[in-house]
This record gives sequence, structure tokens and C-alpha cells, in this order.
Amino acid sequence: MIKVTRLNDTPLILNADLIEFVESTPDTIISLTTGRKILVKETPDEIVARVLEFKRLSHQTLSVIRAENRS
Repeated sequence: MIKVTRLNDTPLILNADLIEFVESTPDTIISLTTGRKILVKETPDEIVARVLEFKRLSHQTLSVIRAENRS
């Protein structure tokens, strides 16, 4: 999950796994696999950075769980 900000300053927690693509027109539009489109204040680069960080943290968590299960 990543936190983004709608154009009206409302925060939104978004399932990063549902992101299909991000475009800038000049507003940033996040298109989801569900067909929904969300306009946000963050730049496409910020969205990518947040998704990568989310994925990195998710992978670390899985590694810890696997290591604990081996003990």
C-alpha cells in the first residue's frame, strides 16, 4: 500500500499492486487494473519511488517470516 494525495488534498491509501500505469498530462493520473483512474498531486517519479519502497519493504518482511519459519 502507498499513500498518495488527491488534487483536493485528501490523502488516499492505494493498493500498489493494482497500478497498471502512471501518466502525467500535466496532472498525474494513476490507472488501475480495475479500470479506475485517480488524479493525484505526486509526480510519476514519486509514485514509482513509493511503489519500489513498498515492494522492497514487502520483500524484507517475507524474508524475515521465511527465516523465522526455518528456526
